[in-house]
Amino acid sequence: MAGGLKTILIVGGGSAGWMAAALLSHLFQGLYRIKLVESEDIGTVGVGEATIPAIKKFNELLELDEVQFMRLTQGTFKLGIQFNNWDRIGSSYIHGFGVIGQDLGWLRCHQYWLKIKLKGEASDFANFSINTAAALENKFMPARADAGDSPIGHIAHAYHFDAGLYAKFLRTYAEDRGVIRQEGKIVDVALRAADGFVESVTLESGEQIAADLFIDCSGFRGLIIEQAMKTGFEDWTHWLPCDRAIAIPCQRSDNFTPYTKATAHGAGWQWRIPLQHRTGNGHVFSSQYMDEAEAERILLDNLDGEQLAEPNRIRFTTGKREKIWNKNCLALGLAAGFLEPLESTSLFLVQSSLIRLIRLMPDGRFDQANIDEFNRQTDFEYERVRDFIILHYKATERDDTPFWKYCRDMEVPDTLQRKMDLFSANGRIFREDEELFSEESWIQVMLGQGMIPKGYDPLVDIRSEAQVVQFLGHIENVIGKCVAVMPTHADFVAKYCEAKAAM
Repeated sequence: MAGGLKTILIVGGGSAGWMAAALLSHLFQGLYRIKLVESEDIGTVGVGEATIPAIKKFNELLELDEVQFMRLTQGTFKLGIQFNNWDRIGSSYIHGFGVIGQDLGWLRCHQYWLKIKLKGEASDFANFSINTAAALENKFMPARADAGDSPIGHIAHAYHFDAGLYAKFLRTYAEDRGVIRQEGKIVDVALRAADGFVESVTLESGEQIAADLFIDCSGFRGLIIEQAMKTGFEDWTHWLPCDRAIAIPCQRSDNFTPYTKATAHGAGWQWRIPLQHRTGNGHVFSSQYMDEAEAERILLDNLDGEQLAEPNRIRFTTGKREKIWNKNCLALGLAAGFLEPLESTSLFLVQSSLIRLIRLMPDGRFDQANIDEFNRQTDFEYERVRDFIILHYKATERDDTPFWKYCRDMEVPDTLQRKMDLFSANGRIFREDEELFSEESWIQVMLGQGMIPKGYDPLVDIRSEAQVVQFLGHIENVIGKCVAVMPTHADFVAKYCEAKAAM
């Protein structure tokens, strides 16, 4: 690699490939030659329609106009995720983005709520977050910068959008900034004999394409990172036993929610994602506990609109590559690993790896220290996201099927067990380093899954019970008034970013 890094080849398109092409071409401003090779004959999974608020940072880095982005991707807004039937059949809670109430003294709002909850007198925890309270009323507006300390100033949102349209949108963006797209199917990968670095790929036409840095966005196959380089895969199926998904779009319904729905079934769960032109649906399940025909029947029975396409059947193994960056190949998206879309983290993990690559961008020497630090940070991130997803399965009272009995009784990673034990004692949770999910996220999911701590932080008792009740009542009252004046999600989308009818 003498002479410095000059060329980058992105192998595969889809959301991951075109996110990489868009961001690198924008930030590097012509410093490197960037090419993307993809084949129209190879489909993408294309069901990553839900995001978390971090996607806004990615769009800001690209300097995208939100209205144009929403219109071109048939986008809608997302305040959080509603989880139905997870703790027990009939239970429901929302993991909302953003803050919960406000702190008082040293302590977070939930500590005061816990004191009243343990007396059996607390109102629904959803009333203490502007995101969750608004979601339940199908209301939406973005945060207002001029709102000061009002809950209106603390609304946090993400998006739902059509993943195929998003990739198309980013392709145009990247090509406008000099990225060369080449149509072709890769049939061979050449590794350098001396050190195992990737030298080139060969297309079906016989053409060879050489590069200095290869970004593998070839999906589950891991064309370079696994098939050619034999990097290895860390399998997490024993903690996350779902290994299949069936996706079916249906007509948009009147229930135009500003949140994703995740409804637990007998051996997995179903997503519901409202877009402007349709609703995305899918059933994630474990083939060990349910056959495909039953999983499809359950999904079709729970659509709230007319089916628009044939089922898209997806097989996966939850886990990650042992090295997501190996020599001069970086895996991205499904080529790097797979965590089921329960908390909408797929596109975030692409975005995060790209930003980490930029911060640790190699020169022509590919110094191992940079690669090791990238992998250390990325492993930490994947593992903490994994733990958060496992929590939804582990913290349950359900024992109505063999699947749920297995999840309830399984041993979990020590990193998760430590968090669960600490919260169970006095409702405490601490964010570690730069892990993705905030303390507010952990609090909402733990409480939502029925984990009510045995006690609360003793510093709560600095305030009298009357003061605590007044403090909580004030938060609930202010949030209620804010939600009352917000427009409906449907009205806001229609006024702000209504898309043209789908082609």
